[in-house]
Amino acid sequence: MTSEHPDPLTDLLETLDLEELGSAEVSVQPRDPAVPSGLVIPETLAEDITLFRGRSQKQPHGRVFGGQVLAQGVVASGRTVVGVGDEPRRLHSIHAYFMRPGDDTQPITFSVERMRDGRSFSTRRVHAIQHGKPILSMSASFQVPDRGLDHQDPAPQVPGPDTVPSLAELFAGVDDPRAQHLSRRAIELRHVEGNLFAAPPAEEVASQHVWMRAVGRLPDEPLVHDAVLAYASDYSLLEPVLRRHGLPWSTRGLKMASLDHAMWFHRPARADEWVLYAQESPSAQGGRGLGLGRMFAADGTLVATVAQEGMVRVPD
Repeated sequence: MTSEHPDPLTDLLETLDLEELGSAEVSVQPRDPAVPSGLVIPETLAEDITLFRGRSQKQPHGRVFGGQVLAQGVVASGRTVVGVGDEPRRLHSIHAYFMRPGDDTQPITFSVERMRDGRSFSTRRVHAIQHGKPILSMSASFQVPDRGLDHQDPAPQVPGPDTVPSLAELFAGVDDPRAQHLSRRAIELRHVEGNLFAAPPAEEVASQHVWMRAVGRLPDEPLVHDAVLAYASDYSLLEPVLRRHGLPWSTRGLKMASLDHAMWFHRPARADEWVLYAQESPSAQGGRGLGLGRMFAADGTLVATVAQEGMVRVPD
């Protein structure tokens, strides 16, 4: 690989390897000490903050990929949970809002607030900052491993990944920068019903299934696998909106952007092994579309559930 086209997996892992800048404690006080009747305001509010910095991956459109910021937020929040309590705490949910487009030529600073460390759960609040303004706000929660009631929906029955061509195979030899970018990504995607990058869908339905995995072996670190799953979760979740209306990504004038993203991590999974991403869109309206997704390991284990609403604008 040349410096112009670095190994995609190495590039992703370097992007997730955040630099810790240090810690700070911020004390917030009301400007007016007078408290209105019936309103209780604490005299001070102390915030324990840790700062991290991460690089940005170059994108054809010049904007930071939302999944990258999600994944870096997972890593930043998870770093502040290490050493809390007697047992390692695993990520179980994230809830994020994409507030501004990111600049892929600049690094991103992550501010992590330690909201609470209880006996079983740790809560963190993360802000991703560029040019002095937040581009993403995210809450993350971690839990000590526990036992309890256990059930899950069965995995859908679809053709296996070995029977579905990858994007790299489909776009091999295509002399187009966008096709080359799709074929060199760190996450391999295989659309069971066919991808939407070059042509409209064969059937206008609001659902699809995508096999995905990292293109190489990842470190044996649970936080890294959770981060990579979060990274990959943002690639195709809004595609059922397009599929339902018979639209390919190449539709002239199409504008799409993630608005918010929620993800629940049910059971451990490796992001470098095949995961089936079953996706559907129950609604699209008002220039917005909703995508719901469930991730299953190859053995049928339900490992995560995802929800995302995005801006979807199509010319009249």
